[in-house]
Amino acid sequence: MSVSTDDPNLGQYLSTKSPDEIAARQLDLLKSTVDYVSKNSPYYKSVFKKHGIAAQDIQSFEDLRKIPCTDKDDLSRHNEDFLCVPTSEISDFVTTSGTLGNPVSYYLTAQDLERLAYNEAGSFACAGATGSDVFMLMTTIDKRFMAGLAYYLGVQKLGAGIVRNGPGVPYLQWDSIMRFNPTYLIAVPSFIPSLLKYAEENKIDYASSSVKAIICIGEPIRNDDFSLSELGERIKAKWDIELYSTYASTEMATAFTECAQGCGGHLRPDLMYLEVLDDEGQPVESGKSGEVIFTTLGVEAMPLLRYKSGDICTVHYEACACGQTTPRLGPVLGRKKQMIKYKGTTLFPQLIFDMLDQFEEVEEYVVEASTNEYGNDHLCVYLDEKLDHFDFAYKVKDAFKGRLRVTPEILFIPQTLLKTKLFPEKSRKPLKFADLRG
Repeated sequence: MSVSTDDPNLGQYLSTKSPDEIAARQLDLLKSTVDYVSKNSPYYKSVFKKHGIAAQDIQSFEDLRKIPCTDKDDLSRHNEDFLCVPTSEISDFVTTSGTLGNPVSYYLTAQDLERLAYNEAGSFACAGATGSDVFMLMTTIDKRFMAGLAYYLGVQKLGAGIVRNGPGVPYLQWDSIMRFNPTYLIAVPSFIPSLLKYAEENKIDYASSSVKAIICIGEPIRNDDFSLSELGERIKAKWDIELYSTYASTEMATAFTECAQGCGGHLRPDLMYLEVLDDEGQPVESGKSGEVIFTTLGVEAMPLLRYKSGDICTVHYEACACGQTTPRLGPVLGRKKQMIKYKGTTLFPQLIFDMLDQFEEVEEYVVEASTNEYGNDHLCVYLDEKLDHFDFAYKVKDAFKGRLRVTPEILFIPQTLLKTKLFPEKSRKPLKFADLRG
């Protein structure tokens, strides 16, 4: 059931084939995956038995819908039952980030790590990188974080160089850039304005640096129409480099990465089968949004069938101008579990982030949702107390009212407390949204 991982460009090659050729290859991989889990996954064995499903019943993509969806709660409750190999065959032990709940264990075999490297190498190639480039990794590779390891393995697979710099510490970031001349940064985009501010304060000529592009991880830098978001605009206004958006998760073990067209992340058809479904569980049309449901292909330790990501994205089925013909996903519009109903208005955290990102004065913030005494959603935005003056507070509140039609409670707190909220002790990445409801 393994995929060929020898050539990082194989995924792009398959992606340029006709839809019929791609579908034929995907169906073979899909049937192989279903057969594999029916024999090796305690969890899916029980699901198949409960619903009277046999592996040979799945002969088409339509047949796949006979299998009920799996969600994060299933994975959390029955975590070890998803494992298809003995623990003695596990090469790497990681956990999910826990953004929507407690972290869940995820396991990878040596073959899964090779698949992960293949995925990332192909993703970087999609973003225009080659073996001649040098990447700087500006995120952690430890703390049970699969993504950092994936990036490192992918750069190796591509044959490029890598600087394992890690997050934070602007001085060290710029010292590494000037010392090693990386051409690509792999970074959380909301950190870049702080990096540029440090450069300006220290008279660093970042415009003349070696950096030509940023692979933006963890946060969208585009709107649903593919225009740059407020954060993307802030970065581009100061630094004329290319920005490539990505979308992935630990459970996916696969990334959707933009090409130079900047029109959505491309599906790796040899690594994942994608469904985007509406609230009734029906496939949405091209250009419409729905929940991302995926089936991993070629995963050995913990393959997932019809896994509900909880992420709402817009899907595009038309061929891209770059020549790839597989589906593309727009930025995450929101997560189902993070939807907020505040004063009669439905919001997702990303809308609030975009609103705050337009203010150059705002370097860090935390959005917090809680439940008030009447059982309704309450919304609070925490900002640095240095911004606590009448003119700015009025400007922010007016922007909220004009753009989102509602104004959350805005609290200005000491920077040390804000950083504690943004970087909780157990977190591997900044948590700009804290959900305290229920």
